[in-house]
Amino acid sequence: MSSRPRLAALVSTYHRYAHAQHIVDRLLEGYGWEGRHHRPAMDVVSMYVDQVGAQDVSRERAARFPQLTSYPTIADALTLGGSQLAVDGVLLIAEHGEYPVNAKGQTLWPRYEFFRQAVAVFRASGRGVPMFIDKHLSWNWDWAREMYDTARDLGFPLLAGSSLPVTWRLPAVDVPLGAPLEEALCAGCGWVDGGDFHAYETVQAMVERRAGGEVGVHQLQAFRGDAFWEAQAAGRWSPSLFAACLARSHQLGQARPGFNDALPTLDEMRQLVKDPWAYQYEHRDGLRCTIMAMNGLFGDFAFAARVRGQEEPLSMQPYLPMPPGHATLASFFSPLVHHIETLMLTGRSPIPVERTLLTTGLTAAGVESLHLGQAPVPTPHLAIAYQPNPESTFWRT
Repeated sequence: MSSRPRLAALVSTYHRYAHAQHIVDRLLEGYGWEGRHHRPAMDVVSMYVDQVGAQDVSRERAARFPQLTSYPTIADALTLGGSQLAVDGVLLIAEHGEYPVNAKGQTLWPRYEFFRQAVAVFRASGRGVPMFIDKHLSWNWDWAREMYDTARDLGFPLLAGSSLPVTWRLPAVDVPLGAPLEEALCAGCGWVDGGDFHAYETVQAMVERRAGGEVGVHQLQAFRGDAFWEAQAAGRWSPSLFAACLARSHQLGQARPGFNDALPTLDEMRQLVKDPWAYQYEHRDGLRCTIMAMNGLFGDFAFAARVRGQEEPLSMQPYLPMPPGHATLASFFSPLVHHIETLMLTGRSPIPVERTLLTTGLTAAGVESLHLGQAPVPTPHLAIAYQPNPESTFWRT
């Protein structure tokens, strides 16, 4: 590796507010960090853009930054137009663009296709380099598992996931290592599949620290519409954890004109939330987790968990400022880019990629349960066991 790692960016599209713009721009231009402007000790030297639309800014970036060249293929971006791998790290960011949506409502983002083309260069060159994959590994579980196994077989470090686990937390709390957790819940907003992933990642970043570490998930069930309200009324998930999430949200006042400290009633929530859904899943050690989307009530995300022996829930909000700040500043991307820098400089992922393998599988299982009419979905393939990084990976300042 050179003194300044050289990175290739493989992106679906590069326009204002796209994930590629938020992430790659920070690596090109720097970003605010710990009270100063931080410039990463690495260079993005090549880029492949799959879809160049009218709002594209990648060409402007290539013209403005002399070290950056756009290439017509992924192989060219990794070899810098030659025949052998010529970069020290890869960014794979395929989150925006015009791609098909299948019958289950999953957008067919081309992460697997990009990954395979990059790995073909690795194999031909006899070596691999660190890779970051934005959000979940793939919409297809079998492909995601193949991507994970390939990285292990070829021996290159892999970092993936959402910005929510690593952004600032309000308050700055973590589950104590080895804590005896009994139940966890994340309430928020979003959309089926890609939006669900954020909530799964929020929960997993917390619960993986429980006693014994992560052991995997054996079953999941979705609840939507009337089934959601019936489950809510029946206490299918903890009312106290749900109340703790409500208390952490900063968006309830916008949803409820004249908001006061009283918790919304079930009837009031039904008026505000037209299409709620939830996924409840059980880990192989008995831990029960629920994530829910309540657009119209929540405009952010909140987490709460019950720790055995503690009267009050442990709760927090991962700081994800919503529009207009969400689109314009997106400051929550800065901690994620900080971790990308760590990966590229050390050759080690600061976060176990098994976390994102598991949340990728949960996201697909949730979509499957909805597709099957909210039937329970056994998940023996998600017997994914791992230990968390004992050092906190969210940002505190």
